Amino acid sequence: MGGLTNNDNFVMIPIMNNKNNSAGQIVDRFGGQSALANLLGRRQSTVQHWVRTGRIPSQWHKPLLKLAREKGILLEPKDFVTKETPIIEPAEGRLGVLLVGLGAVSSTFIAGVEHIRRGTGKPFGSVTQMATIRLGKRTEKRTPLIRDFIPLAGLDQLVFGAWDPIPDNAYEAAIKCGVLNRHQYIEPIADYLKAIKPMPAVFDGQYVKRIKGTNVKKAGTKLELVEALRNDIRTFKTTNKCDRLVMIWCASTEKFITASDVHQDLNSFMSGLKGNDERIAPSMMYAYAALMEGVPFANGAPALTVDIPALEKLARDKNTPICGKDFKTGQTLVKTVIAPMLKARMLGVDGWFSTNILGNRDGEVLDEPENFKTKEESKLGALEYILQPHLYPDLYADAYHKIRIEFYPPRGDNKEGWDNIDIFGWLGRRMQIKINFLCSDSSLAAPLVLDLALFMDLAKRAGLGGIQEWLSFYFKSPQHAPTVYPEHDLFIQQTKLKNTLRWLMGAEQITHLGMEYYRED
Repeated sequence: MGGLTNNDNFVMIPIMNNKNNSAGQIVDRFGGQSALANLLGRRQSTVQHWVRTGRIPSQWHKPLLKLAREKGILLEPKDFVTKETPIIEPAEGRLGVLLVGLGAVSSTFIAGVEHIRRGTGKPFGSVTQMATIRLGKRTEKRTPLIRDFIPLAGLDQLVFGAWDPIPDNAYEAAIKCGVLNRHQYIEPIADYLKAIKPMPAVFDGQYVKRIKGTNVKKAGTKLELVEALRNDIRTFKTTNKCDRLVMIWCASTEKFITASDVHQDLNSFMSGLKGNDERIAPSMMYAYAALMEGVPFANGAPALTVDIPALEKLARDKNTPICGKDFKTGQTLVKTVIAPMLKARMLGVDGWFSTNILGNRDGEVLDEPENFKTKEESKLGALEYILQPHLYPDLYADAYHKIRIEFYPPRGDNKEGWDNIDIFGWLGRRMQIKINFLCSDSSLAAPLVLDLALFMDLAKRAGLGGIQEWLSFYFKSPQHAPTVYPEHDLFIQQTKLKNTLRWLMGAEQITHLGMEYYRED
């Protein structure tokens, strides 16, 4: 079997025989490659490519279904899906985890992994380390740990590197952030943390005005800055004897921008790098550098980054995984649990008011209106997609959704979120739900970083390039194919994640139908 090929929306496996080749089977129903090409008015090479890669691009699904109906050919949407599973390369050698930002999230993550490796801590909150996955029927009682079921890299294989505009090493960052108890969790591994020093960052104060960076790269053009990042990546990999790398954005939220012409294709993007186009953000430069080096990239912040056409195309061309955006840790995590509950019971919503106070660097950055706008857009989207007011206008069309984030330094990393939800039920009876969530923002984010590092490495070894929508579980604003809406419901996301893992390993999908338990022999 060859490697994966990719297209505008999905990736699939090339299959060499029509028994498992869904594209080949569909083409045969229309009389073969030449016959189908003539029916579609396309070159035969187009149809030949479908058969060779084992998949038909999504934009052709509807035309083919329509053509099949006209010709009396049996064809269903499920016929476009191949049952073949990929070959996963072994998780051997060292995995380098490159973090953009060495602040509260990254230092908490690194310190936590080191304690787990030493046996002085446990990976609470990490799906890859603590969760199980059901296989087969409930009566079989097969529920291995995910890390025993899937070939993931082990924690002892991880090596950490970072960039940050502030020169503090991981030890200094952990102390300043105040997330972890200094005497219990920082001092015992002080020497290890001190050895992790941030590389000079690509930084633009126009995108994050509340941070004054001194540990920054200097260059004449943005393209030269990208080349400096690529050199950092190669040097880190060689110096630390890494076999593979992943990159995760754990830095501050950049100011709000929308996609424009410079983001639409690689030629425009390259011209923008050469011409220092102000619409190319630092996060995009990191993502571009990572993809050019074949390094998977995950965006933990809400800024426009790898979710632009140019970089999505590059990810497909390089067959390299990307995902994002904005770690789903606190208030939105709760929101994507409560909102599905209300919709499932067909309870209406008059309004949903959410406010947060936090005092870490993230809170300071979000105190800037341009940066808050980026976060607000990310947090607002979940409710509309979950509640679907266009389908349920009586319940949700007039729902008022308001979000506030306030910078309050005394709280540090201890974020507090309040939600007031005005709902109505039978005959319009008004009711309320009130939630007060006190949490450590970085402690909730750290296990997400670990899971994403391991899962993105898995995706790369499985040949899954492009958008990894199955990792939506971890994000407030999931990156998705342009042909579909994003899934925000946490439990749908969890099902998608676990079914993807089952698919990768050739295991049966779990549908929860369960009728077989109630049929008599």
